[in-house]
Amino acid sequence: MPLTLASLVHHSALKLVVLAGGDHLDATVRWVHTSELDDPGPYLEGGELLLTTGLKLAVDDPDSLRGYVRRLADAGVVGLGFGVGVGHDAVPPALVDAAAELDLPLLEVPRRTPFIAISKAVSAAVAADQYQAVTAGFEAQRDLTRAALAPDGTSALLGRLAHHLNGWAALYDASGAVLAAAPEWAGRRAARLTGEIDRLRDKPAPASAAVAGPAGTEDRVELQSLGTARRARGFLAVGTEERLDTPARYVVHAAVALLTLSLEQSRALQDTEQRLAAALLRMLLTGESEHARTVAGRLYGDLLAQPVRLLVVEPAELTAKPVKTARPAARTGRPAVALDSVALLAERAEAAGARSGEPVIAVREGPRLVVLAADGSAVLKACTDFAEADDTLAAGLSGAVPVAELPDANRQAERALAVALRRGRNLVEHGEVGAGSVLPLLGDDAVRAFAEGLLRPLREHDATSRGDLVASLQAWLSRHGQWDAAASDLGVHRHTLRYRMRRVEEILGRSLDDPDVRMELWLAMKTLPPGE
Repeated sequence: MPLTLASLVHHSALKLVVLAGGDHLDATVRWVHTSELDDPGPYLEGGELLLTTGLKLAVDDPDSLRGYVRRLADAGVVGLGFGVGVGHDAVPPALVDAAAELDLPLLEVPRRTPFIAISKAVSAAVAADQYQAVTAGFEAQRDLTRAALAPDGTSALLGRLAHHLNGWAALYDASGAVLAAAPEWAGRRAARLTGEIDRLRDKPAPASAAVAGPAGTEDRVELQSLGTARRARGFLAVGTEERLDTPARYVVHAAVALLTLSLEQSRALQDTEQRLAAALLRMLLTGESEHARTVAGRLYGDLLAQPVRLLVVEPAELTAKPVKTARPAARTGRPAVALDSVALLAERAEAAGARSGEPVIAVREGPRLVVLAADGSAVLKACTDFAEADDTLAAGLSGAVPVAELPDANRQAERALAVALRRGRNLVEHGEVGAGSVLPLLGDDAVRAFAEGLLRPLREHDATSRGDLVASLQAWLSRHGQWDAAASDLGVHRHTLRYRMRRVEEILGRSLDDPDVRMELWLAMKTLPPGE
């Protein structure tokens, strides 16, 4: 317990007498200092009990004494001890009045009490308080260590931390999602601090910040990043009603060390799991599902025994035009924000799996992320929600399939991703691609270039000669080759239309009897802007 003026007054051996400021004896005494200077302020730090015999004080000048007391108060002195029987037989009344006026505690020190006795008492009390703080810190460290070694180590550690601080504690993953909180009600409060977590994430780890608690609370919240690398592995938040004192800070520092160790050990294990997951995913995507089941064992066995879906994600800005021969990892000019979003999504998948107990395979492939999760799982929902909300990402989601059909699911997810990139969508599901029309896909630049090249000879003919071959071809195709109906639409005789179709065949060098040719020409017509 910190030393106070009241503790010194009640010290039976010191015989101190309170002459003024009795209502402020609860002030903490940080140290004791003796000075006969008229202005000792420049030599003080604040929090001291100042001792003097008044040898240089103008005791007959009330204004001088009032100025002296004011300078002491401005310097942060918590009390003034006046020794009698040396320079003065009693404490000057004007000094008592000045101390009372400025609410500065004034203590009379009897002649039989040497100043050194007060110094020793203060020093012993300060040392005892520091020893108690260190001892309490060691006890808290042992308590937190025991909790960390429990089966549910993280939750147990947060519970003991909240108990020692008489407040609450919460652990976040690297993406800012709440992993655990204690007491249980603190989870909702911690979730309202994600904006502060985002700001702390921008600072190199380790970093800390003190912030006001969520609106409607009286909390003082301290945030601490966790991890030994520059990029934080997670974050710790502690909320208390009062500012953390020294023992409380020992407790928080111990918790940070234990959680950092736990996260780093967990990261090493996750790296190993990542390599296994990447190998499993390659086996599954090449159709080796039975071998994959054997390798998966208990770690991923439950995942491979149920319908799954494949999510493929990459930064939306990486590809303006999808090219089949280009690998995402080979592209340059990657936006840092988008790549960070991919990393955060990977961590969100792992965190969701840890919270729900659901197995998940999340593998980074250059700037890409491939997630394999059970259909309808909390992990899949967390990933799709994140992807839909982040405009820097593009994602394709396959349909639900058994693991033996994952090669098909991969193709579905790739097609959905291509549509998402082309249309500027955050997330496209395979079902949307299958249920929609093929016509919107004709907006691709490569398709438009093919169409323009196919129709260019006909358009050049129409521009220099009579015949309206493009319009005639369009009418004939729209009427499925029915001569009378198409000729009627054009307002010409059917023999005229037959002549024009022969000219189309001659110019293009292709037969309209071929259904593939008719299909290509019809799709090419659909690429034309309205009115052409």
